[in-house]
Amino acid sequence: MNKATDKTVTKEAEKEALSINLLFPVLNERLRLEKGIERTMAYLKENVRIPYSLTILDNGSEDETPRIGKALEKKYPEVTYVRVGERGVGVAFRKGIALNESALVGYMDIDLSTDIRYLGRTIKLFEKRPELEYVNGSRFARESDTRGRKWYRKITSMGLVFLLKMIFHMKATDAVCGFTFLRKETARRLVAACGNDNGWFYTIEFLLRAERMGVVIYDMPVRWQEDYNTTVKLWKTIQNYLVQIYRLQKAFKAEEKEARKYVTVR
Repeated sequence: MNKATDKTVTKEAEKEALSINLLFPVLNERLRLEKGIERTMAYLKENVRIPYSLTILDNGSEDETPRIGKALEKKYPEVTYVRVGERGVGVAFRKGIALNESALVGYMDIDLSTDIRYLGRTIKLFEKRPELEYVNGSRFARESDTRGRKWYRKITSMGLVFLLKMIFHMKATDAVCGFTFLRKETARRLVAACGNDNGWFYTIEFLLRAERMGVVIYDMPVRWQEDYNTTVKLWKTIQNYLVQIYRLQKAFKAEEKEARKYVTVR
């Protein structure tokens, strides 16, 4: 077997080995859960050729979400319903990564605000670029197409990005798009490095630590549509962001101080 043939075989083997697990953190999503999973399954069946699975991570819903989730699990072999003991996207994301066995893992919002066609593009990126470790969906990249965003939500989101760039020198153009995918090993490495915030800020720290650790990230422009039925409590979320930004800034400074001390001792 010559080198060219050997490389082709290796690439084909990598492609065959690739699989993906879609995580869907949900809380009281009786109005959107079934539609979101049905749309995702229809897209996957039509467009995705690698093995796939969907994990519904229920953060303690008090409506019909558990019943709907279990019904979807029964209907589709690819769907798993998991009841998470605590509330928050952060704890759901960690739980999903801990349970994951697929080569690729990531989370999507159940409202599918990010056009689902970007899922196919994400898989192709991982197939074509073996060095790529992290795909970060962005609503604010120059080529992004964001629609229906309420003016005050747009201001707060862009204000958050401004703070993250100013304080942490973030390179990405968005931090909470609701569309993030990674290779399994990278995801586990980042979980080990991150704190234990249970809310949305966990996904922000996840991205910031990935940048600090030199993870190969693709900041992907997406088409994104506002869902006006969102369950996110805006002002409470903003308050938590500010508290967590302060905490993480202190943590990074302490880590940098410790690293300098280690270099000096050596």
